[in-house]
Amino acid sequence: MTPMPRPRPAPPRRAPAAAPAPAPGSGEPSAFALDLEKLLAARLHAVKVRPYLASALFALHIVPDGSVPTMAVDAYWRCYVSPGFVARTPVEELAGVWVHEVSHLLRDHHGRGERHAAEQGRNGPGDRLRRNIAADFEINDDIYGDGLPRPAGAVLPSMLRLPEGMLMEEYLRTTSLSGLPPGLAWLDCGSGADGRARPWELGPDGAHALSRQQRDAVRFRVAEGIKGRPGDAPEGWRRWADEAFHPPQPWRQLLGAAVRSAAGAPGAGEDHSYRRPSRRAAAIPGVLLPSLRRKPPQVCVVIDTSGSVSDAELGSALLEVAAISRAVGGRRDLVSVISCDAAAGVAVPLCRAENLELIGGGGTDLRSGFTRALRRRPRPDVIVALTDGQTPWPAQQPPCRTVVGLFPRPPHEVDEDDPDYVPDAPPAWARVVTIN
Repeated sequence: MTPMPRPRPAPPRRAPAAAPAPAPGSGEPSAFALDLEKLLAARLHAVKVRPYLASALFALHIVPDGSVPTMAVDAYWRCYVSPGFVARTPVEELAGVWVHEVSHLLRDHHGRGERHAAEQGRNGPGDRLRRNIAADFEINDDIYGDGLPRPAGAVLPSMLRLPEGMLMEEYLRTTSLSGLPPGLAWLDCGSGADGRARPWELGPDGAHALSRQQRDAVRFRVAEGIKGRPGDAPEGWRRWADEAFHPPQPWRQLLGAAVRSAAGAPGAGEDHSYRRPSRRAAAIPGVLLPSLRRKPPQVCVVIDTSGSVSDAELGSALLEVAAISRAVGGRRDLVSVISCDAAAGVAVPLCRAENLELIGGGGTDLRSGFTRALRRRPRPDVIVALTDGQTPWPAQQPPCRTVVGLFPRPPHEVDEDDPDYVPDAPPAWARVVTIN
């Protein structure tokens, strides 16, 4: 019997070829491949017309991503780029977008945006867009021109009849931004503009992220480039370079801390009392020793009311008086105020800061204010002088802690009545806080 032939096994089915894995950070597939040559040519054009930004522009790492509306940055100096946007945008306009995006990072809009959101308790999608627009207002008013055309769709403060030259936080405080044309929801410069993470971003652990030290080094090189050739940069960039590594002091917190430190120092507000015997009395039988007790500190505020101090500064001084009362636990009965120009007025107990009447307008000599403060009973534990510094100072250190809140003046400014007079700096024994 002839054996039956065995059926041949069916050939194994091949699994369908897997689609290539998307590049890191990529979103939806794009109909365009990124024209990297065009994008890099735009960056070179940006470096040519804004050479002081070269270090920052070359520090950005490019990540192609079709889900990004145009171009966006994260806080770690990665630049996410839409291939379609690059394909339809001229090289000169792309150069403007390069400068725009790197400006967000240099000006720390992500950190400032996070702080604003935390302070105001607003971090929704609509608030994200508001912060992005306000940050764009800060940037767009002075970075374009001189070989860098403004890209189509760039938002400007003039759209809301707002002045130029303001900071992001000022735009957020002064307007609701509700008067802008509709259809701006597409505007998205990434978390580098407002501090809110995006789905396409790689995060702090992703590839090509710059460390904090590297980011600071880039900012330092750009600031040095601007300060080395200040005539090449707009006023906004020159201001940024001056403050990049010397930020304004949080003067109100510093002033309050200085007052609390002075009031809590050894010897301030201390007195002897027999209500509670000293623990050392046990070592001397039959002798009653008093103990030290801390009483609430007395604070006397001497306000410079001379003609060189503006009304706005006097108003700010009243706000500081209220802040000082909070620094000593809200006890207004512990705070007194003396108006002083060439002569000191009467020390007035603090009831409400806004009801204080500040008298003056003549020359300046705060020595009489210090003398009047030290004659008060009870004698103050802390003297706070709020002044522009155009005054002679006491020759001897007062027998109490002294804090000087200084209204800033240009270094060349002198007394209006004597062009040869140059005021002395506050003495070394005073804690000085600059009031911005």
